[in-house]
Amino acid sequence: MKVTFPHMGNAWIVIQTLFESLNVEVVVPPTNSKRTLNLGTRLSPESACLPLKLNLGNYLEAASEGADTIVITGGIGPCRFGYYGEVERQILRDAGYNYEVVTLEPPDGSLLGLAKRIRYLAGTKNSWVKILKAMRFAYLKSVALDRIEDLIHAARPRLPEPLLTEKLYEKARMQLAQTMTEKGVQETVRWVQESIRERQGGVNSYGHEICKPLRIGIVGEIYTILDPFSSVGIEEELGHLGVEVDRSIYLSGWVGSHVFRGLAPGYRSIKTYARHAKAYLPHFVGGHGQETVGAAVKFAQEGYDGIIQVFPLSCMPEIVAASVLPRVQDKYKIPIMTLIVDEHTGQAGMQTRLEAFVDLLEKPRFLRESG
Repeated sequence: MKVTFPHMGNAWIVIQTLFESLNVEVVVPPTNSKRTLNLGTRLSPESACLPLKLNLGNYLEAASEGADTIVITGGIGPCRFGYYGEVERQILRDAGYNYEVVTLEPPDGSLLGLAKRIRYLAGTKNSWVKILKAMRFAYLKSVALDRIEDLIHAARPRLPEPLLTEKLYEKARMQLAQTMTEKGVQETVRWVQESIRERQGGVNSYGHEICKPLRIGIVGEIYTILDPFSSVGIEEELGHLGVEVDRSIYLSGWVGSHVFRGLAPGYRSIKTYARHAKAYLPHFVGGHGQETVGAAVKFAQEGYDGIIQVFPLSCMPEIVAASVLPRVQDKYKIPIMTLIVDEHTGQAGMQTRLEAFVDLLEKPRFLRESG
């Protein structure tokens, strides 16, 4: 058995760690690229959303390296992600790829059900104790990854050399991917903290002051906000424009809520979003539509300068959320921009829109400081 999975941002590090801890052979698909998207688009229905197309591209690339089993999480409610596993299995089978698909979610709402599915993949050679330890360690890595991402979000507008910041981030990710001890995970986080502290000072290479950057909250569909290729590098681009970014969903927060059923809150829990959204969207609409609204309210209440919603074309829960966000904008007088991505989204167009939005947010600050 050779296991592969969708390549969604940094999630590959966590999934690879889980299965390598259990001595399961893993094929990590290459980082999402135009090639990945082109491969997946050829097999996908025209109306399929971007994540499904990228998933299929991941599986085709992994198949060339011998992968024969797909691991994917599940979903519920009016969101097509809930049946990705079966749809993708059938599409691949019709194209001549005889993949087995295993959906990693508690089928009966219990962690024991989830562990049984991991036990199936890991084989009977692994004890229950070893499986639970592997799950815990992978989860700890996901929390560390989110902590490092948050540190980089804060560092980008404050450090003088953008290229060095991205190199620091990449090195930290690789160190976390390679370490197989809790001590190594903790040391990597500390190393990032110390490296950032040593480099702070002055103005960045774009001429922005590092003391008071604009703050923008990113909300939207989980795949597109966690995967830089899908969002056309929105977080990095904003950071280099002098903006400190935060986002509504981090990987460990989603895993803690969705996979572990709230027993592990993650680095940034998403449990409070339903309460924040209550006055605007009081019920579940599938995907993370309600969380998008709740996070937007939370960012507005915390004094953020602006909010950007990102989601793939035709995403039903986010379309519902987008229809509600103007009320949040009116209530809190905070600019909100919606960005919809698909296979035709380009870097230049995205950069232009981000620059215009940042200019919009900087104008009131300039008037206050000059008045």
